[in-house]
This record gives sequence, C-alpha cells and structure tokens, in this order.
Amino acid sequence: MSVIQVIQDQCTGCTLCVKVCPYGAIAMKDQLAVIDLHRCTLCGACVEKCPVQAIALTLERKPIEGMQDYQGIWVYAECRQGEIQPVVYELLGAGQRLARARQVPLSAVLLGGIGIGGHAVHLFQRGADRVYVAESEQLDVFQDEVYSNILVRLIREHKPEIVLAGATSMGRSLIPRAAVQLGTGLTADCTGLEIDAGTGHLLQTRPAFGGNIMATILCENHRPQMATVRHKVMAEAIADETRTSGEIIQVLINDKDRISRTAVEEIVHDVEETVNIMEADVIVAGGRGLKVPENFKLIKDLAGALNGAVAASRAAVDAGWIDYAHQVGQTGKTVKPKIYFAVGISGAIQHLVGMSSSDTIIAVNKDPNAPIFQSADYGLVGDLFEIVPELIKRFQSLR
Repeated sequence: MSVIQVIQDQCTGCTLCVKVCPYGAIAMKDQLAVIDLHRCTLCGACVEKCPVQAIALTLERKPIEGMQDYQGIWVYAECRQGEIQPVVYELLGAGQRLARARQVPLSAVLLGGIGIGGHAVHLFQRGADRVYVAESEQLDVFQDEVYSNILVRLIREHKPEIVLAGATSMGRSLIPRAAVQLGTGLTADCTGLEIDAGTGHLLQTRPAFGGNIMATILCENHRPQMATVRHKVMAEAIADETRTSGEIIQVLINDKDRISRTAVEEIVHDVEETVNIMEADVIVAGGRGLKVPENFKLIKDLAGALNGAVAASRAAVDAGWIDYAHQVGQTGKTVKPKIYFAVGISGAIQHLVGMSSSDTIIAVNKDPNAPIFQSADYGLVGDLFEIVPELIKRFQSLR
C-alpha cells in the first residue's frame, strides 16, 4: 500500500511543501505541514522540495495479476459517417511495427451501424490480421458510453497488451473513459511509439510541459497499455490490394452494452473552408507577424495561388484574426502537407509540434534568428509585406 506522511519531529514549518503542491493538498496547522489524503495524488513534489526530509513517501508498485496473459496489438478503427478515418491507417502502420517487435498479431476494432463490417477488407489490406466487428443501429451514431462499454468488454475478454486510437474528438472521448474503467494508464497525443527491447514495454513519447520537452512514458504495471496518436504524425500503412481476407470476429451487442445516460438529439456539422487543412497538400499559415487581421488576405491570396489551404498559429487565432478550425499546433491540428509556408510565425515548439512532419517547410520572417528557420528547409528573411505579394504574382503567372 502506498503511504505518505509528515514526520512531525523534523518539520520546521517552512511552508515550501505548501507552495509546491500542485493539488493544494497541504496546509499548515500549528506550524506543521498537514496532508489532505483525499486531495494528495502521491506525486512526490513535496518530498523533493522539503529541505529537511520531513515528508516520507512509500510507493507500492505491483504489477497486476496475469500480465503475461495480455498479448496482441489493437487499433480502434474510428469511423465517421460510415467511413474509416485516415488516422486509422496511420495507427495500423505503427501497429504493424509494434506487432513485429512483439511477434504478436495486429487486430482492429470496428464499431458502427449496419454494414460497417464491409470496411474490414480495407483494414486487412493495411495490415490487420483480425477484425472485431460490432454492427448495430444504435452504433450508427457515436455515443461514448455505449462504445466504451463494448470496447471495455472486448478488452477484458481478449486481453490485448496494447490499444491504440486516434487523438481525435471521438478518440479523446472514448479512450480515456475505457482506460478508467479498465484501471490502466493512458498516454495522450503520442508522437512516437516503440517497444523496449529489454522489457517489452511500450515506450510512449509525447510533448510535455507546454511542448518544451519530449517525455517518454511507460505503463509498467498495468495492462493494456493505451495511447492516442494525432493524425498526420505517423506514416500510413501501405495498402496491399492482394491482402483481402483475414479473421473476422462478429461481436454481439447485449443490454449492458446499450446502457447510456445520454442520447444524441441532433448532429450539427461544422462549416469550414472548402479545403480541410489536415488533408491539404499545400498549406499557407500566418502568424502574429501579420500585425492585423486584414492582412490575412495575403495568406488567403497566396494559398489561392497555390491551390492550398489557409492555416494559422495559436497567436493569430487567440487574437480573433481567424477561426480555430485553422489552428495548427499542440492545441490545434497536426498537419503533414507536401509544402508548408510559415509566414510571420516565430516557430515556438507548440506550433512546430503540429507541422514539423511536413515534407517541405518554407519560412518567411524578418528576424533571421527566429526559431522557425531551424526547422525550415527554405528561409526567406525579410519583410513579409514585400515578399508575399511577389510570391503571389510569381505563382499566379505560372498557372
């Protein structure tokens, strides 16, 4: 059992532990630190900060029973409006690599309305060896409780060691709920997935502390190991058109699966630009260097000359210059175009997380020391209000 306690004879009442506790779990009483065990998460921040070692923390980390029974890699095959989402093929690409390292089969879980099982062939072509299919009229529209009930039941029955899902609005609603029900760990927004050759654990890499560092996270004592991955971060599995069959396991829906405290009354589709930035081959993104919202016309005109999509940094979106749907970065979308123009964008790590996988990055900035140039393949140092109009003229003349 994990225990934390204050050694009263050593506590000097310095209050450093109170200041460092991120959960507000420590207070002073009679000049001694008192820990609220209902708030404390045993993070250990107070232990490291205490200058007199007056806080003792004992952590018991014991693997769950039967960990050796968990085998296989699973990918949640997200569907929207009856179509498999592109992020699923990226997950299958990563899943193939992990499955080879672990020498286990790769499976996909396909939930949806009647007829959704017809997409199993596409999953086989992208590397899945087995597909679990649950078809029902109730699954035609995503409901996180119903979907998680089914997914959790399947995981408990079949015991996969790794479960991957897209870091989409649907995945972010479904997978955390499943992880809580299963009592296991979840690493969100991973940018790297590898197998530790020595232990067999999944090494899950993601940005941390506002994107200022990259952290590798392990789930050593619980199974399954669960992770979500952003769209466009990993390469898609290459389709093998000759690989059209595999094992299909039909999943029957029971009454417990159907239990939900919510109901979908209406679906309102978001109206965005005609070009989806996550699927665009060419993206022109503008940042704070544009100075005023009216200058975003330069970005739109350059994107139009290139048949590309318009994007923006968080600074531009927060300033109200353009809708959030165009935001690229850690708190926006992740893109992987063939060409990415970064115009008036400094290149903060939070923005780079969302676009650094682009095939070619072209930066326009008046500051030669801007961080964006460290990631750019080509850089144009100068006044964007002079450079961009010239680019527009040149590209328009080539059309």
